[in-house]
Amino acid sequence: MTIYTVKPGDSIFSIARAFGIPPSRIITDNFLTDPGNLIVGEDLVILFPNQTHTVMGGETLSSIAEMYGQTLVDMYRNNPVLDGMPSVFPGQVLNISYDAPPLGDITTNGYAYPYIDRTVLRRTLPYLTYLSIFTYGIEDNGELIEPTGGDDELIAIAKEYGTVPLMMLTSLNSEGKFSNELAGRVLSDPALRATVVENTASTMRAKGYGGVDVDFEYVPGEYADEYGQFISELQAALGEEYPVFVSLAPKYSADQPGLLYEGHNYGLLGSLADYVLLMTYEWGYTYGPPMAVSPIDQVKRVVDYALSEIESSKIQLGVPNYGYDWALPYVRGESRARSLSNVEAVDLAREKNAAIEFDSTAMSPFFRYYDRPQSFADAVEHIVWFENARSVEAMLQLVSENSLNGASVWNIMRYFPAMWSVLNALYSIRKL
Repeated sequence: MTIYTVKPGDSIFSIARAFGIPPSRIITDNFLTDPGNLIVGEDLVILFPNQTHTVMGGETLSSIAEMYGQTLVDMYRNNPVLDGMPSVFPGQVLNISYDAPPLGDITTNGYAYPYIDRTVLRRTLPYLTYLSIFTYGIEDNGELIEPTGGDDELIAIAKEYGTVPLMMLTSLNSEGKFSNELAGRVLSDPALRATVVENTASTMRAKGYGGVDVDFEYVPGEYADEYGQFISELQAALGEEYPVFVSLAPKYSADQPGLLYEGHNYGLLGSLADYVLLMTYEWGYTYGPPMAVSPIDQVKRVVDYALSEIESSKIQLGVPNYGYDWALPYVRGESRARSLSNVEAVDLAREKNAAIEFDSTAMSPFFRYYDRPQSFADAVEHIVWFENARSVEAMLQLVSENSLNGASVWNIMRYFPAMWSVLNALYSIRKL
């Protein structure tokens, strides 16, 4: 794999000639919808399969996979153009294999809402060890609130691809909001805590989940120990068969102030849970000042602290799959950034004819543009921070460099070809 950044004067044909591959391969691998209009600063992932196969009449994807000692999931992962489905046609060229991933094998997790586009879901599941389905909330009496739209179909589809579905349990209340009051009430009341544990265990087994991901946010600091007790009780109710994950706010130190951090005791929760998910994103966020969503220098600080408290083999690194568009000037308390996908960000740069830049400290791309004004005086400047192949590679390299268990993507609702191509090139994905 090579990540190529478009330069002035480049075309899809000149880039293809430079790498000795057909333009169609670059277009297909990067899901380019407008290959004749590349943007300066745009990243392209250049892939070099070491074995391909041209489909003959009468062949099926299963027969081709068997011919080369591959699984259907292998074929889907190496050929995302298949959309995770087995249909092939004569003359179609399939990638059979690439060089062995240089960084070894990891586990991966991705978050999805029940209304995820099914094509996006099927295209993504081959790359996932786990699928966390967002989310079960909690009523005041300890009854669980099912995900809007239901979760049965996603559980079934995940299993088709050998992906373990994880039940998500969050401190969302009946209004669909993270509630510190609800978290405190559940954790501080042994009887209510026991009810939530029992309901979680019974629901998880009845639905066919393979584990649970607990995400209690805004836990008051005075209930940090009780949060650990809750995880311990949940472990006991589920037994060794079902892993318990805990999502952790991105802390730099044990005594970091703030409602988001104080109730998350890294050492305690890390010792009790089977795995932890570091939520290493949202430095740049909807109401905050313009900046990278996951600046790599800040992410490293969180990882360094986590490693001082938790075994590296338990840690999954959070990886963002989105960006934000801020209108300038930013005004605290008034400004609100618009969320957009990484593909939408590049399309926006193309529409506005804006060159993409790259911040080498944050290891993140950004660009500036102006809204099309009625007059020059009406022009509004914008800045967009998002993710590209280089920023994803920088994040994923941290997994290997720190011997972490794997990576967890928030979220997989919008397909980002570069993320999965880079992941597939660097790592082998563990399927359980």
